[in-house]
Amino acid sequence: MLIANPKATSTSRRARDLLVRAFAGDLDLETAETGYRGHATELAARAAAERFDLVIAIGGDGTVNEVVNGLLADGPSADVPALAVLPFGSANVFARALGLPNETSTATRQVLAALRAGRYRTVGLGAAVLPDASERYFTFCAGVGLDAEVIREVERARLAGAKADPLLYVRTGVRQFFTGTDRRRPALTVELPGRDPRAAKGKLYLAFVSNTAPWTFAGPFPVNPSPKASFSRGLDVFGMRSLDVLPTLGALAGMFAARTRPVRGRRVLNVHDATEVTLTADRPTAYQLDGDYLGEVERITFRSVPKAIRIVI
Repeated sequence: MLIANPKATSTSRRARDLLVRAFAGDLDLETAETGYRGHATELAARAAAERFDLVIAIGGDGTVNEVVNGLLADGPSADVPALAVLPFGSANVFARALGLPNETSTATRQVLAALRAGRYRTVGLGAAVLPDASERYFTFCAGVGLDAEVIREVERARLAGAKADPLLYVRTGVRQFFTGTDRRRPALTVELPGRDPRAAKGKLYLAFVSNTAPWTFAGPFPVNPSPKASFSRGLDVFGMRSLDVLPTLGALAGMFAARTRPVRGRRVLNVHDATEVTLTADRPTAYQLDGDYLGEVERITFRSVPKAIRIVI
């Protein structure tokens, strides 16, 4: 099954038709376009229930996230269809973290070659668990606090007609930092089961939970708060204990620098290879998964899910 999001940033009807023809020679292919939020999850869940061999996701990270959650509706197993990802969004973080080029035709050739050669890679995922026990998987990152607020405002701007590009995120981030978020009262407390509680001492203003590195891209530039994060390990956490201007600028500069170690200092928190992380908040706080704003929470647990899904790569 090929699942395409017609509203993905770089999607065009002609490009999708070319992709369908490229795969049709190798596959007995059923194609489906998404019509609303959550539709890709429903389609992927049907593909899993009907024992399809492969699901191809065409779209951005939001489409990929929905497809993953549909495929894993009953949890990881050997019967879950494999997943192929073709980048058609504005960032394509998951596809790029897998090593796919950001140019769609080149990525398509790479995926087709892997499919013909039977090449798969099994990767771990993260899962976010809410107090009502509902669970949602994420492929590369989750965020609680300022970054989720920025994504919320960007989504509102896109609904009003703004173009989703790095400049929109920068403008929105600067505005939210100076006039939107609470930079005086940190809300977040971190719990790390099985670890020294002193490691999470002090409250946080924001936290990134990474399943791979880099965490996202600003155009061609990787943003890398937790460079040791990996699909083959547990979850990494980066948090800020201060949102004063100078510490924040220093942390941002470190995230953009090419390096193998995380940003360090008394104003930041770093956790590597965690099986589980719980964040509690003093007040309802915005959160996002894979770049999609999903609302506000006062408690959320993130857990590592090893070897969760097979990727054609």
